[in-house]
Formats: sequence, structure tokens, C-alpha cells
Amino acid sequence: MKKNIIAMNASIMIGLGSILAAPSAYAESLSDLQQKKESIQEKRSGVESNISDTEKKIDNLHDKQLTAEEQIAAIEAKIAESSKKIDAKNAEITQTKKEIEALKEEIKVLKERIAKRNEVLKERARSFQETGGDVNYLEVLFGSSSFGDLIDRVGAVATIAEADRDILKQHELDKKDLEEKQTAVEKKLASLEVAKAELLEIQKQQKQQKQEKAALVKKLKQQTKKHEDEKMGLEEEKANLAAQETAIKSAINLEQNRLAELEAARKKAAAEAKKRAEQAAAQAASQAASQAAESKKQSSSSGASAKSSSSSPSPSSSQSSSNVSQVPAVSSGTFTRPSAGYVSSTMGERWNKQHAGIDIAASGTVPVVAAADGVVSRSYFSSTYGNVIFVTHSISGQQWTTVYAHLSSRQASTGSVVAKGQQIGIMGNTGHSYGQHLHFELHKGAWNYSKSNAVNPLNYIPN
Repeated sequence: MKKNIIAMNASIMIGLGSILAAPSAYAESLSDLQQKKESIQEKRSGVESNISDTEKKIDNLHDKQLTAEEQIAAIEAKIAESSKKIDAKNAEITQTKKEIEALKEEIKVLKERIAKRNEVLKERARSFQETGGDVNYLEVLFGSSSFGDLIDRVGAVATIAEADRDILKQHELDKKDLEEKQTAVEKKLASLEVAKAELLEIQKQQKQQKQEKAALVKKLKQQTKKHEDEKMGLEEEKANLAAQETAIKSAINLEQNRLAELEAARKKAAAEAKKRAEQAAAQAASQAASQAAESKKQSSSSGASAKSSSSSPSPSSSQSSSNVSQVPAVSSGTFTRPSAGYVSSTMGERWNKQHAGIDIAASGTVPVVAAADGVVSRSYFSSTYGNVIFVTHSISGQQWTTVYAHLSSRQASTGSVVAKGQQIGIMGNTGHSYGQHLHFELHKGAWNYSKSNAVNPLNYIPN
């Protein structure tokens, strides 16, 4: 009997010890949450640093782009100046060609004049031939019949000789003038053509420089766009990390409240256990006189204790059902299927980009449910995701993040606590989407811009 009493007291103390020790596991869970919170804060700090570096890159690219654009403006001014000079040369060339045309008319007149002089000279030569071809001025003079006739003949010879000299002199002058004019105009035209060719070559080089600068500006704009997209993604990652931190804080508060409730329940259970132990010890002392009665009372006390220890009600849970069609059944695994429909696109390379999740497509009004218990870290409209909900989960000490994108509407707000299978939205076609579907991502850890923590959802949810 004494051994039975000792054994019973030992059993009660072991039970009491287990009750007293129970919160340690929960404290460990709380410690995990605190570590996750600190990890998220550290990641936020890293993302903020990356955003700062990206902003510096964007500023540097803007400066280079501005310099290139200023250089293009300067080149365009030079091209405009070259065009004016080319236009001026073209005008001079046109004028020179007009001068050449006018000179051609003068040349035509000169040629006619020369031709007429040649005819006169030919006629003079013919006259000499008709007189025998050997008559010269002396013969004309010696053939005079009298002094008066000599005087007349001398005057006539002088006049004819002077006329011949004038004709020949003018002939030479006209030919020389013609040659000089032709040479001058041809030189001027050649000079203008050379100057124009040089200007065209300069302008060609300037246009080439402009094309090179324009290509540089285009490249700088592309790099700027890339960094701006990266910055946008980093800012989105920063916002998601801040939301996850808020969700972890909420989870910590919930865990602390739960621990407080457990602590109160533990103290109450400890007090009741201590009271039962005292009552059992008193009963054992009072029944020491009669072993049979004592055994009966001990049996009754053990039965009452067993009944008392086994009478705690078991919690029951009920799954609320919805009359909305195509609500997926809640599976028993870690994650349940987020919506009804068929998998229209799997995880992997798509359109030269990494598709970090799966697409589930269906027509009509299709409810979307939480894949597991968790806290909504973000619920907002994204330019790419459209209506999107991020849910943070803590399962067996591991943080998970699920993403539900392109929703037509959202039914869970930031900070909400959601249960596995609880409806959080309706499948839609918002954001960067082509046709109604749910884009679902599963991340083992926090969501980040590079989506390095993404895992294939088909390995975790029922098909």
C-alpha cells in the first residue's frame, strides 16, 4: 500500500513536471519567430542597400544620357550649319553654271565674229590670188602712174595694212579673252564642286557621329529601363519584406497570447494537480487502518482520478462549406490546392524568362483559397501581378510564402489571419495576364525579387 501511494505520488509529480515543462517547446517556437523577424530585418537592410546602389547606377546613366543628348544637339547644329554651307555652294554652282551658259552664248557670238573675220581675210587672200598671187604692197606703190596716184596708193595700202593688223589683233584678243573666261569659269566650277564634296563628306561624318550617339542614348535608355525595373522589383521586395515583418510580429503576438493562455492553463492544471496530490495523501493516511477499505478507496480514487484526467473534452473542428461552385477540397497534406481548374503552365523557362510558379486556369467564378494556415503579409494591386495576395506561413519551424496573383477580387486584407482552405479571392485576369487564371507561387522562405526561394508547387499540392 505504501508503495502504491509512493507510485501514485510519483505519477502525479511526473504529470505536474510535464505540465510545468510544456511551454519550453512553445518558447522555442517563439524564439524561431524572433529569429525570422531578425532575418527579415537583415534582408530589408540588404535590399535598401541594393536600392541605393541601383539609384546611383540610374543617376550615372542619366548623366551619361544627358551628356550624349547634348553632344547630339551640338552635332545636329553642325549638321544644320553644314547644310546651309552646302546650300550656299549649290547656289554658287547653279549661278556658275548660269554664267557658263551665258559664256557659251558669248563664245557663240565670238565664234561667229571670228568666222566673219576669217571670211574677210580669205576674201583678201582671194583678191591677191586673182592678181597673180605675187602682188605686194611695194608693187602697188611702184605701179603708180603719177605722184598723186602714188599718194593715193600709199594711203590705200596704209589703210588696208592697218585694217589687216586690227583684224588680226582683235582676233588674237578675242581668242585670248575666250580662253581666259573658259579657264576661269572651269576653275571656279571645279573649286565649287570640290568644296561641296568636302562639305558633303563632313556632313556624312557628322551624321555618322549622330547615329553613334543616338545608338549610345538608346543603349543607355535600355540600361536605365533595366535598372529602373530592377529598382521597382527591389522596392516591391522591400515592401513585401516589411509586410512579412509585420506578419511575423502579428504571429509573435499571437504566439505570446497563446503562451499566456497556456501558462494560465498550466498554472491552473498545476494547482489542481497539487490539490489532488494533497487530497490523495490525506486519503491514504486516513485509510491506513484498514487495508481492504484502503484498497477500495485507493481503487475508487484511482478511478476518479483516471476519469477526471480522461474527461477533458476533445476539440472539434468543422470545415465551412460554400455554395460557390468549383471550391477545391481541402487536402490532408501540408498545402492544399489553391483553386479548381487545370494546370495551363508549369514552373520553368517561359518567353525567355523564369516562370516562378504555376498557372491554374478555369472559366466562370472560381474561388481561390489559402493553401495553408498563415498571415496575409500583403494584399494589394501590382502592375505585373494585378490583384495579388501574399501569405506568410510558419510550418514546423520553416517559413513559407505563397503568392496568389491576377485575382479579379481580393477577400483577405493585409494582416488577416487565414486558415487552410479559407477563400481569399476570385480567379481573374488582372495585371500582366492573358486570359483568366491563377498564378500561384510557393517560396521556401521569404519572397524576393529574384525569386531564388521559389519551389515547384506541383511537388507540394495535390494534382
